[in-house]
Parts: sequence; structure tokens; C-alpha cells
Amino acid sequence: MPEGDTVWRTAHTLHTTLAGHLLLRTDFRVPRLATADLSGRTVLEVAPRGKHLLMRVEGGLTVHSHLGMEGAWRVRPNPPGGIGPAHQIRALLTTEAHTAAGLRLPVLELLRTREEFSAVGHLGPDLLGPDWDAAEAGRRLLQDPARPVVEALLDQRNLAGIGNVYAAELCFLARISPWTPVGSLPVPLLERLLGAAKRLLEANKNRVRRRTTNSARPERALAVYGREGRPCYRCGTPVRTGSHGPPDRPRTVWYCPHCQPPPADPAAAR
Repeated sequence: MPEGDTVWRTAHTLHTTLAGHLLLRTDFRVPRLATADLSGRTVLEVAPRGKHLLMRVEGGLTVHSHLGMEGAWRVRPNPPGGIGPAHQIRALLTTEAHTAAGLRLPVLELLRTREEFSAVGHLGPDLLGPDWDAAEAGRRLLQDPARPVVEALLDQRNLAGIGNVYAAELCFLARISPWTPVGSLPVPLLERLLGAAKRLLEANKNRVRRRTTNSARPERALAVYGREGRPCYRCGTPVRTGSHGPPDRPRTVWYCPHCQPPPADPAAAR
């Protein structure tokens, strides 16, 4: 599942392959960009911002994309064999040596580079960006103290880069219920939670297979995410799932009911 580490790694690959090279052909397969043509322009850089990708090209233009739940960018040497099913391709960008394909992208748009703020200006400090500021992230998290910590962590306006995987794993590592009101966390615990988030994303940004545990075994790479019904590595209690968020758009979270007891006030858990 694409989260901040995946997006950082994708941006690094695209930048290494495309930056400084002339686009010979572009093909955008979304209605609003059907007539867009960036051929003849040089790719200047590809930068991540939270879960967003910003590909800046000559002439003050930026290709903005978001991977969502299933999106991906793939790069292949020309001719680009095995780049993906044609019906899933939303963009093709071709240089003399390589072709980059954006697949299953829920967000793909062309912006003026000077107007990137309209797409990413709402984001909080980026865990993998030069703007990371733990104090500011903590301040934003506490603006709604009654909010369950899992929801506060997932809100990209508070801090950018955390998705379902890290939200569940961080709550487990901190031994707190995902439904604990974020404002009830002692300040030192909140600081440790943010420190762990930074360390995990930094540790995983260069890995293809994400790992949040100390085990080198692939099947033990994650503590709770995706492990419903299987024993907790700490105590052996079966891992459970629960939901959070608005009723019309609930999200799933994984947790250990023994290691992560519910908040003291049952009414605090939505």
C-alpha cells in the first residue's frame, strides 16, 4: 500500500531516471489532459510531498499525481516491455532511454509550478521532507484533542506520509488503543510516537518490503497490520480489526486487544 516511504522511493526512482532528460513523447490518458503535450520539454526534478508526487518540467509546469490505494509509477528501458496492462495506464512519459508509466492513478493533473500550493499547501510537516517539524506536527495533532489517535495520525493536514499501515503499527508500538483520544496522551508519549513515525519511514524508504518489527523473516515484517486472527507477537492474543472514521466511509485498523487496551472512558472510543 503506497504511503510516504513508497512515494519517496518512487520520486527518487523517477528523478534519477528522468531528471535532466528531454521528453520525446507524452501520452496522458485522462479526459482533462487528453490534449496536453509535454514533448520537447526537459524534466527538471521529481519531488515527493507526503503522499503526492510533483514532476516539474521545463516551462514552469508540474505533473501532479497521487498514488491513492493502488496507484504506481513504473520505469522501463526503451522499448518499455512489461510496463503494465494498457487499460490501467494513465500516463506515459518517454525520454530517449526510458519510459515512465503512471498506472491506476486516482489523481493526475497538470499545474503551473508556481501554483503547486493549491494541491499540497494543506499538508502538514512531511515526515520525509526538509520541512519536518515534530513540534508543529504535535501542535496540529492536539488541535482536536478528542479525536482518536488513529484518525489524527491519518489526517495529512497534521503530518504528511502516514497511511493505514503505519497508523496501525505505530499505535501497537506505543501500546495504545487506536481509539484513544489524542489529547489524552502524555506529552512524552506523543513525542515518542512522532519520533517512531519518523524513524520507521526513514528506515523503510529504501526498502521494497516494508518492515516495522525487528524480525528479518518476511512473514513477521509487520506486527498487526493485515494479521487479523493471528497471534500477537508480544502476548499471543489474536489480532483484531475495528473501524473508525465517518459511518459512510469507515476505515479499518488492526490492533491487539490485550497489548492495546481500550481508553479508560469507553465513551471516548467512537
